[in-house]
Order: sequence, then C-alpha cells, then structure tokens
Amino acid sequence: MNEQHNKGLYWLIGLAAFVIIIAALKEASQIVIPFMLSVFIAIICAPAMSSLRRRNVPTWLSILLVVVLILVGISSIAVLVGASLDNFSSQLPNYKTRFAEEMSNLIQVINGFGLHISYDQVKGYIDPSSLMQMVANALRGLGGVLTNLVLVVMIVIFILFEAVEFPKKLSLAFNDNPKSMDNLESFVKSVNRYLVIKTLLSMLTGVLITFCMWVLGVDFPILWGVCAFLLNFVPNIGSIIAAVPAILLAFVQLGSLSAGLVAGAFVLVNLIVGNVIEPRYMGRGLGLSTLVVFLSLLLWGWVFGPVGMLLSIPLTIIMKLAFEANPKMHWLAVLLDSKVEDEKR
Repeated sequence: MNEQHNKGLYWLIGLAAFVIIIAALKEASQIVIPFMLSVFIAIICAPAMSSLRRRNVPTWLSILLVVVLILVGISSIAVLVGASLDNFSSQLPNYKTRFAEEMSNLIQVINGFGLHISYDQVKGYIDPSSLMQMVANALRGLGGVLTNLVLVVMIVIFILFEAVEFPKKLSLAFNDNPKSMDNLESFVKSVNRYLVIKTLLSMLTGVLITFCMWVLGVDFPILWGVCAFLLNFVPNIGSIIAAVPAILLAFVQLGSLSAGLVAGAFVLVNLIVGNVIEPRYMGRGLGLSTLVVFLSLLLWGWVFGPVGMLLSIPLTIIMKLAFEANPKMHWLAVLLDSKVEDEKR
C-alpha cells in the first residue's frame, strides 16, 4: 500500500513539474524562442563548422564563414518572402472576387448533373481570403521572430564556440564514465543527424515546390516554396496544410484544371521526398504517431505561437531520442512511436 502511495505521489509531482515548466516557458517565450531557434541553427551548422576545422581552418574563421552563410541565407529569404507577403495581401480583394466567379462557374457545372447548389450556400463554408490571410499572418509571426536576428546570430556564435570545448567538459562532468558518455554522445549524434537531414530534405521540398509553382504560373511561387519548406518539418499533416492555400490560389487565379495540377505537384513532390528519399537517409525509427503529432502542434503552438507549431515536431523528436537514450524512460519513447507493432515483430 505504501509503495502504491509513493508511486502515485511520484507521478503527481512529475505532472505538477511538467505543468510548471510549460507555464514558465509560455511566460518566457520572448526569450526562449530566439534561444531555441539559435540552438536549432547551431546544431544544423555544426557539421559544416566541423568539416572546416578538419581542413585546418581556424575556429574563429570557421564560425565566421558559417555565420555569414546564415546571415545571407536568412536575409535573402526574409526579403523575398516579405515582398511576396506585401503583394499577396494587396491582391486578396481581387482574389476574393475571382473566387466568387470561379465558384459560380463550378456550381453551374455541378448543377448540370441535377444537383441544386447556390454560391451563397458555399461561401459560408469556404472563404479562401480568410485562409490565405491566416497563412500570411503565420509567416509574419515567424518574420517577427527573425527581427531578433542579431540576438539569434550572437547566440549561435557563442554556442558554436562552446561546441569546440563541449566534449572535454562532458568528459570531466561525467568523470570519464564510458556508459554515460556513450549514451550522451549517441543522443547528440542522433539529434544532429535528424535536424541536418530533415532540414536538407525540407529545403529540397521547398525548391521543388517553388519550381513547380513557377512552371504552372501560380503567383508568388517563392512564398509557397517557403511554406512547403517550413511545414515539411510537420509529418503527416504539414504537406496538406502547405498545399491548401496554394491550391486555392491556383483555383482563383487560373481555374480548376490548374488547381488540380498544383495538387498533383504537391502530392508528387511529397511522395518522392517523403516516401522515397527520406526513409533512405533518415531511417524509419523516427516516426511519431498521428495523435502525438496533432497534440504536439496544439501544445507547442499554444506555448510559443506559430514558431512553436513549426518547431513542435523537432522538439518532440528530440524528447523521444532523449527517452530512448535513458533505459528508465524508454517506455515513453515507445508510446510516442508510430511503428510499435513493427518493433515487436
């Protein structure tokens, strides 16, 4: 009886600690978000810095080259997306008018098959301007975070400098305990591998979507490519969310045939990248169940806003890898996984 009481108290204290941590993160989101972005950027850039150092490039010069690459990349994307968002917002009234025209034509075709639908019935359920405005607001929210670019870059610089001496500090901290060091090293390598490969595959997805939208003549192809890049971090539903506004814009701008082609382009790109390339390089051991993905989006989106939704799956994957590295917490990794039955076999 006393053992059950202690176990119940243990779980109660753990739940209370979790709630306190989440509440603290939400309150400190203005500080935590730039720090998290900096950590993710530093982890992604660490292999490039290590490669330069292996070629006898000085540490300070390696970090300088990596930081310059970060600044050029982020600034270029921010300028292009910012210009596209401004033009996109100014065109929304025209798109709303075009949507009404296209829907009227489509409804006439549907009514020709004996159905009786009016545009007034449809517009109460489908409002593309609201959806597209929501996408624009989410991207602006991310852009608002990037206004702290100087702070983010400074944190990245300090993290990269610290990464040089970090292995020595870990060795001293764990008193050269081989088992602890191996577990921690395995965890760090797994996180680094996941973030680097996922980022590269997301970039490939964004580039392919941008090219497809440009070939099909859809307005603002870079905007939809950036959306595809960011939402590729969200498995299962991210590609659907990225495709919907682009398909609606194609329907409004070019008609139903082009909307179908855009939908086909998104399906083809995500099938190739997600089902062919990603399993080959990422492996199949980093899957999350659909319920966990949805709950992660809700939790981290509530805590950190749009940025939290984009970082929700990487954060959850890192938690899963940490659980796998700790034998006492391995059962939590099993609960988060999407391939439990396959593992049992």
